[in-house]
Amino acid sequence: MSTMHPRLRTPLCDLLGIDYPIVQTGMGWVAGPRLTSATSNAGALGILASATMDFEQLRSSLTEVKSRTSKPFGVNLRADSADVNDRISLMIDEGVKVASFAQAPKPDLIARLKDAGLVVIPSIGAKRHAEKVLEWGVDAVLVQGGEGGGHTGAVPTTVLLPQVVDAVQGRIPVIAAGGFFDGRGLVAALAYGASGVAMGTRFLLTSDSSVPQQVKDYYLTKGVLDTVVSTQVDGVPHRVLRTELVDQLESGRARALALPRAAINALRFKRLTGTPISEMLREGLAMRKSLELTWAQMVMAANTPMLLKASLVDGKTESGVMASGQVVGVIDDLPTCAELIERIIDEASRTLESLTGATHR
Repeated sequence: MSTMHPRLRTPLCDLLGIDYPIVQTGMGWVAGPRLTSATSNAGALGILASATMDFEQLRSSLTEVKSRTSKPFGVNLRADSADVNDRISLMIDEGVKVASFAQAPKPDLIARLKDAGLVVIPSIGAKRHAEKVLEWGVDAVLVQGGEGGGHTGAVPTTVLLPQVVDAVQGRIPVIAAGGFFDGRGLVAALAYGASGVAMGTRFLLTSDSSVPQQVKDYYLTKGVLDTVVSTQVDGVPHRVLRTELVDQLESGRARALALPRAAINALRFKRLTGTPISEMLREGLAMRKSLELTWAQMVMAANTPMLLKASLVDGKTESGVMASGQVVGVIDDLPTCAELIERIIDEASRTLESLTGATHR
């Protein structure tokens, strides 16, 4: 790797104790110990996805990550999981550096994590959310624009990011997500005022990712128009690859079977993770009320992890759901995490040099 441009050493690097302002997102079924540790070993921040793990799986995964890397890493949590406090205790005991959340935790959880020395980073999708969690005391925010994969909003990164940067007024680092895959994007995010970028699809499509090869090959055939934001998967906007199953869900042809299929998959997920049926029903009813879901969508929300597992773990592209950002259409290789990060930093350094007209020393 050539000498890194000094502008790439951002406050996010200092906050997290990492070399480069790059974060690998905590993708369920994807961000396991191998990918997490490979990312951290390469100088970025790897985040272990724990929402699809039961408690003992999380414990063993933490042990494996720590056997593979001595660098800082994070764990992605569900703030509303029944055993979230037990998971936090485990993370504290294991010396985890970062706690990330898809939905913001309440102030009491934030305070407990911060008191134990963990860095708290929730994902947010609106300016008002950034303002709220800033007052709750989080250490940084990850803001994902509509280009991103998985659960996403309607506002593009180029519009949402500057709003959030202005809202936090430099008090905490902002991590930009949604549409990033190379060094040019990293420089663009910094120009908007972000302190780094987070990537999901780009890390999924590395040789260090545990996603089956045939699924990665399937992703590599897709273009920038081959994703769709569907509410038929689990009731909320979810950017996924356009497949025959997703098209059926969107058209209504598969809705007659959606409820029984979803109920079966929800039970399978319960067995895999140990999630109590009462907890799944409570969550589903809350989503039904807040999002005005149909009964089928409510149960589909509980069964979505199994639809993702079918593809991302079992390799069944025809019967699963594959979360994906639009950047899938501009990715054509499967580098190691180390190769990917070196490429991004080198390109970002060259881009900054060309913009400033001077070579850094």
